[in-house]
Amino acid sequence: MSKHVLWVFFTTVLMSCADKEEKILPVVTGVTEMVYSSVTIQPDSLYQVYASVHGILDKNLVEEGDEVKKGTPLLQIINSNPKLNTENAKLSFELAQKNYNGSAAILSSIEEEIKSATLKMTNDSINYCRQKNLWSQQIGSKIEYDTKKLTYELSTNSLSLLKNKYDRTREELKTRLQQAKNNYKTSVITTKDFTINSKINGKVYGLYKNPGEIINTIEPIAAVGSATIFVIEMLVDEVDIVKIKKHQKVIITLDAYNEEVFTAKVNKIYPKKDERNQTFMVEALFDKSPEVLYPGLSGEANIIIAQKKEALTIPKEYLIDDTKVKTEKGTVEIVIGLQSMDTIEILSGITKDTWIYKPE
Repeated sequence: MSKHVLWVFFTTVLMSCADKEEKILPVVTGVTEMVYSSVTIQPDSLYQVYASVHGILDKNLVEEGDEVKKGTPLLQIINSNPKLNTENAKLSFELAQKNYNGSAAILSSIEEEIKSATLKMTNDSINYCRQKNLWSQQIGSKIEYDTKKLTYELSTNSLSLLKNKYDRTREELKTRLQQAKNNYKTSVITTKDFTINSKINGKVYGLYKNPGEIINTIEPIAAVGSATIFVIEMLVDEVDIVKIKKHQKVIITLDAYNEEVFTAKVNKIYPKKDERNQTFMVEALFDKSPEVLYPGLSGEANIIIAQKKEALTIPKEYLIDDTKVKTEKGTVEIVIGLQSMDTIEILSGITKDTWIYKPE
């Protein structure tokens, strides 16, 4: 596949010296630095369709290639378990309501216990106060006084424990009621999910199951994406990703369109690195899309990261150790700038009048 790069031609002079070394003069010309990337075309908003219930696929309601609106039914799934689960969840919810509202025996029985304990505590309090007054007048025995006091304290503690039990039980019932309510709502939603609908306006790009096959919640069963907008997915090496910015121009060639060249602009840079191939995903959008595009079309791209109309340049093949060139005065250090595929900008170290020799 051809790569579109800027070729710079240099005037070369073949010297009739003993060693016949090839030498050139640097040339002032335009230079463009690019980052190369492979390309894959995908529909915008492409997503995998999953079922929220287990069951058997009854029928596909659309065909691959069909355009759909948001909410269009895509697949029909048969499964009776969610309906039974919904009925059970409803019964649990109603029972939890009765328990919490006190119409069941749980809180009512505790309330009766509290009433009895209150009466007993009141009676024990009266007996204790009466015995306490008698004992203050030296009437009765110390044992009787201690007994009445202990009985009153025990009944007070019992009443306090019952009240705590009531509050704790009421909170537990309230929590169970909320859980039962949530379970019921979830089961109702699940019951409605027998028919799976499209989440967007777009096109059906894949149907992965045939009628009669088992459906689960783990495997995708269809793919839906935009019918008109396609994104260009590019894998950029980690050593180049810091040079990439939004809105940079991209030059693209696609295998399906031979030598035709398309332009685009960087639209999105994904921050997470793919550890398998040490690359970052970068997306671009066409300035003008080709007439026909399909998911998975491949090609190549060059992202333009910098350009200069006038720069002092030499071919890369004249570099020594990336920072030196050989001149009539020997090897000298240079400072380099932009780099295209074959040429490099010289910022300092030599001038346009400096002859440089091609390394052996």
